[in-house]
Amino acid sequence: MKKLLFIAAVLFLSQSCKMADEKPESEVLKQLESKETMKSVDKDENGCLASAGYIWSKLNKECIKLFTGVQLNPIDKPQNDDETKSAYIMFNADANQAELFLPNAPQTIILSRTVDGKPWIYQDWQLISNKGFVLKQGDKTLYAGDDFIGKKVLGSDNEEN
Repeated sequence: MKKLLFIAAVLFLSQSCKMADEKPESEVLKQLESKETMKSVDKDENGCLASAGYIWSKLNKECIKLFTGVQLNPIDKPQNDDETKSAYIMFNADANQAELFLPNAPQTIILSRTVDGKPWIYQDWQLISNKGFVLKQGDKTLYAGDDFIGKKVLGSDNEEN
């Protein structure tokens, strides 16, 4: 009888410990859904890690960081400090096409040129290279910038910081 009681107690304790370690199925499902949501929020439909500043380049078919392209500032604010209001340009390997990233635009614009020295064009958009870049839509100049990649540092000619 003591052996039977002892076996019953051991079985009861092992089952109660096992139950304490197990999470309810609904809690496990919530955790899995949460992880999937985090993955989908963090990456766009092309797999670019948006939280790290990456965006998909249709032209180069890869994830890129915009600030590695040429920054064009709005004409009405040439000393623009807000990069979210700037346009960016990325070129393909032979520079006969340029991908235009406009602020708050849902899609990029691919401009092309047929001959070196001529502007890149798409519909009424023109990207003109002349001691930097000028972006026009129709007759209106919207953005301009030098030919530096990314944001240039202003205010000091010294090598010391």
